Amino acid sequence: MSEQAAIAQEDVRTHILGDPGAILKDPDVMRALVAASERASGNNVVDIRGIAMTRLEERLQSLENMHRSVLAAAYENIAGMHQVHAAVTKLLEPLTLEDFLYCLDMEVADILRVGRVRLALECGEAGMKDIRHDTLRKVQSGFIEDYLAKGKPARRVTLRRFSGDPQTMYGPNSDWVRSEACIVLDLGKARPRGMLALASEEPLQFSSNQGTDLLDFLGSVIERAMRRRLE
Repeated sequence: MSEQAAIAQEDVRTHILGDPGAILKDPDVMRALVAASERASGNNVVDIRGIAMTRLEERLQSLENMHRSVLAAAYENIAGMHQVHAAVTKLLEPLTLEDFLYCLDMEVADILRVGRVRLALECGEAGMKDIRHDTLRKVQSGFIEDYLAKGKPARRVTLRRFSGDPQTMYGPNSDWVRSEACIVLDLGKARPRGMLALASEEPLQFSSNQGTDLLDFLGSVIERAMRRRLE
């Protein structure tokens, strides 16, 4: 060993003895030390401590990955909450039903980052003759159950990958729809049943494993707003 190498080795030794915690905090250095220890012990010696350390590292990595996933989900929920609250605030502004429908498909769609918003009312083509708007879909009684659950009772909120003919709900030029969120609306007695539909070009924006609390809240706000405008 050269004199320069010996001096460098002594410096490393002095640094380690002066601050051993720096070595313990560095997983790459610790792995290298364990590997060196195993090589020095030979093939016939089983290092139980090294095996245990490897397993602890794997568990630690798994916990760190889970922690990141939880944080990502929390941030996503907060972002979704802010979007829905902003949409609700915007929906409080329009005075007429026409303005409300325009707000849904333009401003609310932008806030929620969806491609199209449609409001279906089971009033038939002859109902609400004075209202003509692209956002409003006048459908026959029973349409909502058929569209969401093939005739069975529909859930309050349905999140799913889209399949079928998008023009049925979203009109012309809607072949880009890949997922949707549908909220069943109760507009009160003697009023048509309703459904709010949000369309997205992203296949995973709406899926059945997501929470529905925020969309349920949005549906409640739209129900109350529509009841006032249908009086």
